Amino acid sequence: MSDLETSAPVPRDRGSWETYKRLLSYARPFWLAFLLAVIGNMIYAGASTGMAAAMEYVIAAVENPTDQNRLQLTLLIVGVFGARGLGTYMSTYFINYVGRHVINALRADLFNRLMALPSRYFDDNASGRLVSKLTFNVEQVAEATTNAVTTALREGLTVLGLLGFMLYTNWKLTLLFLTVGPIIGAVVSYASKRFRRISRRIQGSMGDITHVASESISGYRVVRTFGGEPYERERFREVNDRNLTQSLKMAATQATSVPVIQVLVAIAIAGLVWMMLAPEIRGEMTTGQLVAFLTAATTMAKPIRQVTNIHAKIQKGVAAAYDVFETIDEKPEEDPGTYAPERVSGDIDFDDVSFRYRDQLDNVLDGISISIPAGQSVALVGRSGSGKSTLVSLLPRFYDHTGGDIRIDGHSLREYSLKSLRAQIALVTQSVVLFNDTIAANIAYGVLRDCSREEIRAAADQAHALEFIDRMPQGLDTMIGDNGVMLSGGQRQRLAIARALLKDAPILILDEATSALDTESERHIQEALETVMQGRTTLVIAHRLSTIEKADRILVMDQGRIVESGRHEDLLAQGGAYAQLHQMQFSEQA
Repeated sequence: MSDLETSAPVPRDRGSWETYKRLLSYARPFWLAFLLAVIGNMIYAGASTGMAAAMEYVIAAVENPTDQNRLQLTLLIVGVFGARGLGTYMSTYFINYVGRHVINALRADLFNRLMALPSRYFDDNASGRLVSKLTFNVEQVAEATTNAVTTALREGLTVLGLLGFMLYTNWKLTLLFLTVGPIIGAVVSYASKRFRRISRRIQGSMGDITHVASESISGYRVVRTFGGEPYERERFREVNDRNLTQSLKMAATQATSVPVIQVLVAIAIAGLVWMMLAPEIRGEMTTGQLVAFLTAATTMAKPIRQVTNIHAKIQKGVAAAYDVFETIDEKPEEDPGTYAPERVSGDIDFDDVSFRYRDQLDNVLDGISISIPAGQSVALVGRSGSGKSTLVSLLPRFYDHTGGDIRIDGHSLREYSLKSLRAQIALVTQSVVLFNDTIAANIAYGVLRDCSREEIRAAADQAHALEFIDRMPQGLDTMIGDNGVMLSGGQRQRLAIARALLKDAPILILDEATSALDTESERHIQEALETVMQGRTTLVIAHRLSTIEKADRILVMDQGRIVESGRHEDLLAQGGAYAQLHQMQFSEQA
């Protein structure tokens, strides 16, 4: 069972320690590498303590330079530095090994959860901010699980080792030195809280930067055509400056806390030097022991400074981890259904269906009741905002209806497993989504990836896409760029139609599927769609009424309700809303 399933949500008021504990739980599978890193840190700490202790032997060798003392001192220096080098290698490599695996697992859990979240979550969160979580925030976690842990273990153990040596040498002087401990602890505690608070703001501002940048880059044609460069520059400058302000606050806090702690340590060392001269404190200590003791105390200044420095990294990582865990803890799409037929017939019933978006008072759909027999083609027409796209988005359960019921083959949508339900539906929308891959991979996407080359070509031929594919440099193996940037709007739409044809699902949803096609292409596609619609239950949303004149039934929608229903000729004869729409389009075309 993965950490995604076992980790419990962390409420913000339980503090950073709970978040950090949960983060460290990701390191549990790599306990052996972590143990080797700890051993490496212990070797490093022991060697650092040994360097201070060796000062006693250095003084002895200087005062009594015998051949034996010279040899022992030389071997001692080589041994101490060799051990320190080995400890450094073990601690650095193995903690990075653990850290990168933790990041890999955390990033995988976050992405897997994003793939399972309901449509509402993506409506509420800008894609740029979600990408920032997956990239910037997770890398901030890397700092907390690699460099920070390495420094904390290595320098923390060094401080303990040096303190142990000092207590062994002269416990009275050591206790005097430790009097500054509570003051240092208070400074570190204040700085930690401030680091954590500022880090949350920095992560929010980085999400804003990614969001603004991705919008400006992906929409560069609109930006340039409408002269939006000054506006986008100003928008980016604002979020960039906000990030700068928070980063400088972080730097100021760090820059203040470190020298304050250094001064406190220096005061303690100065006090030691002054007290060492008092005979009652010095006792029976030799000159070598005094020098070794003082070396240990001064050596401790560097690890104390580094340990206090890592609080900034740890608090950044904790704030980032909290943000990542918030998304991981989001409830995935509800999928209680177990009914999973291999293929449905395609009978669809909307029974008094209503729907409203969260936090809205008015229904977007109200009292929709339709019965669509298997194999029938139904066209939805109406003004923009009448609820056509919302209605068809309820079928694959991108949103759950808030009233009434929707049934396929007599079974409520909630009885179906999401995987099985969506396997019955092929979808072509007005805003085509293509991937930076080959034409063949874009047609045979997802569950279709095992389709044969011949099946892919057949689907492309039905969608009248082969006529431009065969002119491409590598044919079906041509890379089409980000979201099909190398293709025209009509070509992109035909690839989406080919993908739907290849899926061969019993229910077909066409949401403005021919909107991006020129008249000639539209004629070809219309013929292909009429062929593929045979034997399938098809819901067609069309703005151009000329494309749906042959539909078995046309439903006219207005303000979330069905106001007219019938065939093309019958609706024209009624002289109602459909006839008015038709007349308006006829006048525009004329």
